[in-house]
Amino acid sequence: MALVGEQIVFGPFCLDPCSDYLLRDTQELPLRPQAFRVLRALVANSGRHLDHEQMIRQAWDSAIVSKHTVTVTVGEVKKALGEFSGWIRCHPRLGYCLEVPESEELLRTGWHFLNRHTREGLEKAIDCFEQAARRDGAEIRALEGISLAHLLLGSHGMRPPREMYSRFLSAYRRVVEIRGLTPNLRVGRAFGLHIFERRFADAEALLLEAELERPNDVVGYVRLAMLYVAWKRMDDAVKTLAKARAADALSPIFAMAEILVRFCRRDYEGAVAYGKKVLDLHPYLHQVMTFYANALEFSGRVEEALAQYRQGCILASDLPWLRAMEATCLAKAGRTGAAERILLELRLKQQTDYVDGYHLALLLHALRRPDEAFQELERAFEEGCPILSMLDADPKMDPLRSDQRFAPLRQKLFRNVATRGAEE
Repeated sequence: MALVGEQIVFGPFCLDPCSDYLLRDTQELPLRPQAFRVLRALVANSGRHLDHEQMIRQAWDSAIVSKHTVTVTVGEVKKALGEFSGWIRCHPRLGYCLEVPESEELLRTGWHFLNRHTREGLEKAIDCFEQAARRDGAEIRALEGISLAHLLLGSHGMRPPREMYSRFLSAYRRVVEIRGLTPNLRVGRAFGLHIFERRFADAEALLLEAELERPNDVVGYVRLAMLYVAWKRMDDAVKTLAKARAADALSPIFAMAEILVRFCRRDYEGAVAYGKKVLDLHPYLHQVMTFYANALEFSGRVEEALAQYRQGCILASDLPWLRAMEATCLAKAGRTGAAERILLELRLKQQTDYVDGYHLALLLHALRRPDEAFQELERAFEEGCPILSMLDADPKMDPLRSDQRFAPLRQKLFRNVATRGAEE
């Protein structure tokens, strides 16, 4: 149980005592006013029993109400809580009590760590979720967290992608087996189909299904927009981002996507202008700094770009690809000595940690070592590097496209793009 401003958060629920609404994962649940007052009384006394008289006093303002009416209203509350209805218990002599399991604090802490979007944060999140999964029957939501954390570790270039994707799929399939497909699960699976398997049509189908189920989900819209960018369907990406903006214009993930879409459309000045505004809103997000730095670099503002890359490296020191981006910018600016030193640093790091081939390829090509660059691209392909899904759209890859080795790699990479298969 935690207070967030005037709201009370318990498990996946958020109760606002002032506005009389109950949310579950940002979705408002139907609950008539009297049932809401009962829930509010139970939440206010969490861990303590309320007998009939106390319940009448707190939820009915001491009006005359039968025990049957109280029982029926509590039943409404339990129905609204769904699979968490067991948190409300009734003792014949003591009354009703809302007991939130100990695992809830672990789940809440896990989501806090996950939302930092750093390798350390994601790994701490997995630890919290794994502990929660072993307690109080919290397996489903813990597995959802575990699956998403592994998906992000793989998609953000923090850990070996094939291994992380395999772990994501293992947790995902277990959740679907227990709970069935939800909009969140559809969006996560679609993201995996897009970036790891490059089954674009299958990913689009799942995201459109999720949109029908939950039409105001900014994450779903952003995932769909990024899919359209990778597919070079830029007009569809822009239209989808408009829906994301309407859903939550202040969302960090929307802000990042808006910069990236402009960058991939080669509207570098527009990406710079928007990136500056976004950085004012989200000054501590390394992803925002990175995309803004990309736009600055391609607009010819090298010193400003380098400043953003360096700041991003400070905020996310466990992301080797950020250092590779900084070094690539240095190499393109003619500062080969500094770029070579970072390359050596990354090669040493590669002996004990995962360093993706995509960004090393860009750095090596900028250092005029094309043979090594394409060796790294082949390694990226073999390791299932997720950013390869952006190969067609990414402006950073433009200098490599004229090489005769590029087309065969691309053909091998996108052989699944136009196909549709059955969902597991």
